[in-house]
Amino acid sequence: MTNESGPPATQPFLGIESSCDETAAALLDGNGRILAEAVFSQTESHARFGGVVPEIAARAHLGRLPPLVRGVLREAGVEPRDLAGVAATAGPGLIGGLVVGATFAKGLALGAGIPFLGINHLEAHALTARLPGLFPEPPAFPYLLLLLSGGHCQCVAVHGLGRYERLGTTLDDAVGEAFDKSAKLMGLPWPGGPHLERLAAEGDARAVSLPRPMLGREGCDFSFSGLKTAVAQAVSRGHRHADIAAAFQASVAAVLADRARRAHSMLPGATALVVAGGVAANRAVRAALEAATPLRLLAPPVRLCTDNAVMVAWAGLERFRAGQRDAVALAPRPRWPMAELQPPAG
Repeated sequence: MTNESGPPATQPFLGIESSCDETAAALLDGNGRILAEAVFSQTESHARFGGVVPEIAARAHLGRLPPLVRGVLREAGVEPRDLAGVAATAGPGLIGGLVVGATFAKGLALGAGIPFLGINHLEAHALTARLPGLFPEPPAFPYLLLLLSGGHCQCVAVHGLGRYERLGTTLDDAVGEAFDKSAKLMGLPWPGGPHLERLAAEGDARAVSLPRPMLGREGCDFSFSGLKTAVAQAVSRGHRHADIAAAFQASVAAVLADRARRAHSMLPGATALVVAGGVAANRAVRAALEAATPLRLLAPPVRLCTDNAVMVAWAGLERFRAGQRDAVALAPRPRWPMAELQPPAG
C-alpha cells in the first residue's frame, strides 16, 4: 500500500465485487454519482446445494466478470483509459472469487495505466451510507454500523476512514446463517431469509416460545446457535411453521435491537446507526432497530445492503481521494478483520 498526495478524482472510478456468489461491477463519477452498475446473481446455481459452493462460484465469476465490466463501461460510454482508477474486493471472502476479481482489476489497471486499489469488503459496507445522494444528510463520523449478513454479524464503531472499532461479534452463527438454517428446517428454499420473512407474515409469534440469546447481557456480542436449535425442536414438536417463523423473526429483531442499544451506550457520541448486509432488508428487523435508539437509522436500499460493486467503487474512491494506491502484488485475503485496516496517510 502506498499513499501519494494528489488532486481528487474527476474521472470515473470502477468497482468490482466477487467475494461470494454475486458477480458485480459499478462505475461512479468523480463525485460518487452512480453512472452504471450490474450484478449477476448465482443463486440458481447454488440453490440445489443449499448454500454457496466455492468452486462453482469461482468459475462463474471467471466467465461472467469480463462481459459484465465491458457492459458497464459501454453503458456509461467510458474507456478503461478514461478511468481514474479501479477497485476490487480483496477480502474477506471466498479465495477463488477474490482472486478472480482482484486479478482482473489488476490486469485492467496495468493495461490502462491507472491505479489499482484492493478493498476490504467489510469497510465497503461500512462506508456505503456516505455515498453522495443516498441520504439527505450522510452520517458524520463517528457512527455505528450493524453488519448483518450470512457470513458476518458485527457491531462496529466507525470513527473515520480506516478507523474501525469492533464492539461486538457473533460467538457462533452469523444472523443471516441462522435465518437460512432455520428456514431449511421448515422446508423453505435457499436462500432462506426472504422466504422466512414472507412465511412469518402469516404467523403468530406468541404461539411459540423461542429464546432470545444474549438479551440484556453486557457488551455487544451475538449468539444464534441456541435459537436455531430451539427452532429445530419446535419443528419436531409439530408447531405450525408460520408461527415458528414469526417467533424466530421476533426473537432476532429483539436481540438486534438490544445489541444496538448496548452499542449506543458504548459510543454515546454516535451520529447515526447504519445497518447493512442481507438481513438489513428484513422489515421487522429494520422496525426494531429504528425504535431501539434515538439515533437516525440509515438503511441503504436493499440492492446496496447486499453484496454489490457500488460500495466497492465508493470505498475505492474514498481511499483514492485520500491518496492511497495499492501495488499489484497485493494478495487477496480470505480473512481480513477491519481492525487491521489503517487510515490512508495524508
